[in-house]
Amino acid sequence: MPEKNQEFTAVIHALGTQGEGIANADGVTFFIPGALTGETVRFKALKVKNGIGYGKVEEILTPSKERVTPPCPVFGKCGGCQLQHISYSAQLAYKRDTVKNTLKKVGNIDIDVPMPVHSEREYGYRNKLQLPVGVDREGNTVIGFYAERSHRIVPITSCAIHPTWATRLIQVFQEYIRENNIQGYDEVSHSGSLRHIVVRDMDGKFIVTVVSTEKKLKNTQDLIEKLKTVFSTFTLVLNVNTTPTNVIFGDTFTSLYGSGFFDASACGITFEAGAQTFVQINEDVRSKLYDYALEAVCTTGEEVVVDCYSGAGLLTAMVAKQAKRAYGIELSAEASRCADRLKEKNGLQNMHNICGKVEEKLFSVLERERGNRLSLVLDPPRAGIHRSVVHAIHNSGIEKLVLISCNPATLARDLGILTGTLIEDEKGQLIKGMGAGNYYIESILPFDMFPQTKHVETVVCLTRK
Repeated sequence: MPEKNQEFTAVIHALGTQGEGIANADGVTFFIPGALTGETVRFKALKVKNGIGYGKVEEILTPSKERVTPPCPVFGKCGGCQLQHISYSAQLAYKRDTVKNTLKKVGNIDIDVPMPVHSEREYGYRNKLQLPVGVDREGNTVIGFYAERSHRIVPITSCAIHPTWATRLIQVFQEYIRENNIQGYDEVSHSGSLRHIVVRDMDGKFIVTVVSTEKKLKNTQDLIEKLKTVFSTFTLVLNVNTTPTNVIFGDTFTSLYGSGFFDASACGITFEAGAQTFVQINEDVRSKLYDYALEAVCTTGEEVVVDCYSGAGLLTAMVAKQAKRAYGIELSAEASRCADRLKEKNGLQNMHNICGKVEEKLFSVLERERGNRLSLVLDPPRAGIHRSVVHAIHNSGIEKLVLISCNPATLARDLGILTGTLIEDEKGQLIKGMGAGNYYIESILPFDMFPQTKHVETVVCLTRK
C-alpha cells in the first residue's frame, strides 16, 4: 500500500468530476489536480485510504497537447476555476463526457450527449461577483475566494472570469477597509464585521451588497464616494447577517444609496432584480438556453406552462408571450415581487406568479389546469427536484417537461425516476429499473454557462409516452 509523501510516475487515463487527473499506481486510484488525460506525471501521494488516493503534481513529464497556460496567478489555489489549464475545445469535450458518464453511472441512462453550446466569452463573462471577506493567520482582513473544499480565503486583486470592473471594485474595498479599520469576519471566533461583498451587473447598473454583522456601516458616505469612481450607476445595500453559519445573506436588507433594485432587458423582456434575485450569470449562454427551452415547451400556442423555480420571472415571461397561460413558482419573496413587477411592465395578463415552495404549490396548479395541454419547466437548485414533485410529475398528465440543471448527478437521479431507469425499493432507496417510466428523453443538450470551471448546465426535454 502506498504511503503518504511517496512519489510515483504514472499516465493519466481520465479526468474526474472535479477536473482532476486520474491515474493508477500500486493498486490505488489516485486523483491528481492539474494533471490532464494522456500526460505522464510525477506526483506525490498526499492521502491514501481504502484504495483511493489523492496526489500532488511534482512534474509534468509529457505534457498534453491540450495544456495551456492559465492567465490567473492564483489558479490551483483558488477554488473558483478548475480548468484554466485546458484548451477551451477540450473543456467542452470534458463537460460533454461528464454529463454522459454521470447519467450512466447515477441514473442508469445510456444516451448520446452532444457537445455543449459554447460561450462567446471564455473569460470575463460573469455578471455577478461574490467575495468572502475574512482574516488570515496573522489577523489581517483579506478579500478573495475560498480555496477548494475549504473556507480559507485566497486573497485576490482581480479575477479572469469576471469583467474588469471587478478589479476596480476590489481595489475600492481594500482602500475602504484599510482607511476605516474594518475587520473581516472570523468564522472560528465569530468576531469581525464584514462577511461578504456581492455585486450584480444589470445592463451596466450595479447592485452592490455589503454583508455585515453590524446594523450600521462605518463611514458609509466614504464608501459611496469611492464606488462612484468605479460605477456611474449603482445602488448600495447593507445586509445584516449575525448567524454562525455559511449562509451568505441574513434576513435584513437596507438600501444605503439608491433603491436596491434595477431594471434590465433580455430576450425581449424588461425585468427587475435585487440583491437576492436569481439571474443566470452568463448572459450570452442564458439567451441561447432560454430560446432552446422555449422552443421545446411552446409548440402550438395552446399550452399551459408551469415554470418551477422561476426566479425573477424572465423565462416565465418569455413563455407567457407564446403560450395560453404561464405560471411561475418561486420560493424567494424578493424574486416573486420582481416577477410581479415584470408582469406589469410587460403587460402580460396571462402570467401568474406564485410565491412558495414548488413541492407545496405545484399540485394545486396542476389540479386547476386539469384538462388543458400542460407543459412544465424545472430549473431547480443543485439539490435537484424534491422527490414528491418528481412523483407528482410522473403520475400526472403533463405532456412536455424541460429540465434545466447545473448538477449532472441530481439531474441523472431525477431523470432516472421519470424514465424508469431508477425505481424505489420497499425502503425508498433507488435501484436500477427497466426504463418503464412514463416519460422518454426527446433531446439533451449541455450549455457551457461556466467556462474555465468544472460546472455545466444541461437542458433535457422529455415527452410523455
